[in-house]
Amino acid sequence: MNTPLLLTDLLARARETFPGKEIVQYEHGGRTSRRTYREYYERVTRLAGALRELGVRPGDRVATLAWNHHRHLELYYAVPLAGAVLHTVNLRLEPAEIAYILDHADDRVVFADTSLLPALEKARPTVIATDGPGYEDLIASATPLSGPPPVGENDLAALCYTSGTTGPPKGVGYSHRSLYLHTLAACLADGHAISERDTVLHVVPMFHANAWGIPFAALMTGANQVLPGPHPAPAEIAAIIEAERVTYTGMVPTVAVDLVRHAQSAGTDLSSLRALVLGGSPPGDDLVRTLEEDLGVPVFQGWGMTEISPMGTFSRPLPSAEGDPPARRRYIRKQGRLLPGLRWRLVDDEGRDQPHDGKTPGELLIRGPWVATAYFRDEHPESFPGGWLRTGDIATIDPDGYLEIVDRAKDLIKSGGEWISSVALEQALLAHPAVAEAAVIAVPHERWQERPLAVVVLDRPLGEDELLADLHERVPRWWLPEQILVTDALPRTSVGKIDKRALREKTRGPS
Repeated sequence: MNTPLLLTDLLARARETFPGKEIVQYEHGGRTSRRTYREYYERVTRLAGALRELGVRPGDRVATLAWNHHRHLELYYAVPLAGAVLHTVNLRLEPAEIAYILDHADDRVVFADTSLLPALEKARPTVIATDGPGYEDLIASATPLSGPPPVGENDLAALCYTSGTTGPPKGVGYSHRSLYLHTLAACLADGHAISERDTVLHVVPMFHANAWGIPFAALMTGANQVLPGPHPAPAEIAAIIEAERVTYTGMVPTVAVDLVRHAQSAGTDLSSLRALVLGGSPPGDDLVRTLEEDLGVPVFQGWGMTEISPMGTFSRPLPSAEGDPPARRRYIRKQGRLLPGLRWRLVDDEGRDQPHDGKTPGELLIRGPWVATAYFRDEHPESFPGGWLRTGDIATIDPDGYLEIVDRAKDLIKSGGEWISSVALEQALLAHPAVAEAAVIAVPHERWQERPLAVVVLDRPLGEDELLADLHERVPRWWLPEQILVTDALPRTSVGKIDKRALREKTRGPS
């Protein structure tokens, strides 16, 4: 009963149980390789041996700066197998931010794609190009590393850093045990439900919270895995889904919008998908309707944070909603039910618990076996009162246990002493068929202290008066934005979310 839960046990299981399942590599829309799990195991064990020969020791951090490809997937397991800590670095950060993260993590080695080497100009650790001859030489010459890693289940297996939107990036460490349990939860029927019957396409960047943990789930269950290579375009994603008969993929709603546009214009067959999981921000009703009713693609939504490994909830409709498309969409657009093993609370400003009535908002606190209780080398106790993670999300929970994020605490708009939800206002804007994307921020106001300002991307020309008239049918009159600005594109963070800090810096509202 005392067998430790080690992430690397999933690697041995894949070789023994699913040796013939495949890892398929694409680059720029073309297939470049197919490798079996048996071949993957052999390369990973040799790479782990090579890390030891490079001087990497248990507990050392090994960084990756890489796109979604098979070599990155090899490092996902080779680093923990060597007893070290896999540190996936966000390649969309500025070189100075990357240098700060590498220095803070004290990485011993960095594996980076050649195209990304300029981002490491200020880096100190040893750098090895993933797509250079040195990488293959390491694998060819190393002695395979066999047996479990020389670490315990509570030792770190991976490390990710937050995006740093409210200060310097903070490190979040994941133990072998926490990732193992998170992987089990991902495979639950009411979670992502990854199984051997799936072919999984990794669209979510592998540097972003371990691609939502899906590479671990796919390996554990023996699903085929497809890697799209550097920055795949919507046309390439659609073509891969059709060619490989992909059954599962995940992405942020922005990417899904572009995928839908291409699939509709090109007539791409996406019918093999049994699940397209959206995360990062709530999807619009029109996006969900188009995917499900026009393209026949079942849509789900997940919610989580870097500090939650990252998965906290998953949204599947109640059985009573099946066969009722509008009801189903209402459930999908909520953030879903808490996964087993986790606990949550809604609290007011005084820390008092709020009712789960679907109406009363509060700040969401969460705890569990894969939820952080401190930051790596930077405690920040105010973020973890009493062992609970303060998510910074303002939310409601309904009597059926469905979470709905009302807003980020820092994004709520207080106008004349009353709160306006930027998220709810954005969803109301997205309900208009001409609005492709929407963001709402607070701007100073002489009388009301703050008022909402909306910035939208349109699919077709639309007057502000017409949009305001439509919005008036959906939200209280006093919620109506002072101004609606039209732009060609909204600024994005490094993980694809709308960058409201950048909007605030660039946009001045009426006073």
